[in-house]
Amino acid sequence: MSTASVFLWVVIPYVAITVFMVGHIWRYRRDQFGWTSHSTQLLESGILKWGSPLFHYGALAAIGGHVLGILIPAGATRAVGIDEHAYHLISAIAGTVAGAVALSGLLILVYRRARVRRVAVTTSYVDLLVYALLLFVIGLGLSDTIFHNVLGAGNGYNYRHTVAIWYRGLFALQDNARLMASVPFIYQLHALSAWAIIALWPFSRLVHAWSIPFQYLGRPYILYRRRYSTVR
Repeated sequence: MSTASVFLWVVIPYVAITVFMVGHIWRYRRDQFGWTSHSTQLLESGILKWGSPLFHYGALAAIGGHVLGILIPAGATRAVGIDEHAYHLISAIAGTVAGAVALSGLLILVYRRARVRRVAVTTSYVDLLVYALLLFVIGLGLSDTIFHNVLGAGNGYNYRHTVAIWYRGLFALQDNARLMASVPFIYQLHALSAWAIIALWPFSRLVHAWSIPFQYLGRPYILYRRRYSTVR
């Protein structure tokens, strides 16, 4: 196995995981008041109420698909009656819908930040980097699904025999980097860009994902509330 493979598929993931964990601890201890989404709803809410739900629900669905396809072994899904063909159909259809919804919501949010002056002036360089990485990762993931699994011949590319095993092996301290050598380039790029987001996560507004009020799940664009009720 080459030095490049070890660096790409062993070193980078473990560095990203370490930065993710240590960064969250540092951020929580040094910047608890900044542990928010830095909501700009008071500055503009009309576009936000469309973009935010689309992005959040689409992203949650996409994450759920990744959990099913990568963290859960193929043998486990077969054991409950989901064969490879059925899994391929579920992955292709649900993955395309989830990716398209998330990408649509993100594009709306990017448009809002670019076009609404009051929102644009609150945007930091870290925000710009996060938006760029999210667009890149979601775009690659949607391309993976459409071109390999929807438009591809047969059952498309079965990443559960390579990418999934490599990914689970990282947490079991197993060296499966050799499996990534045969993976299509677009899948490799998608995996590496995802590690970039994980490393950046604790230093961005993405940390608010760990403290979102569950009562707002039905209305994810509402990020503030009154201090006192109007009727006592």
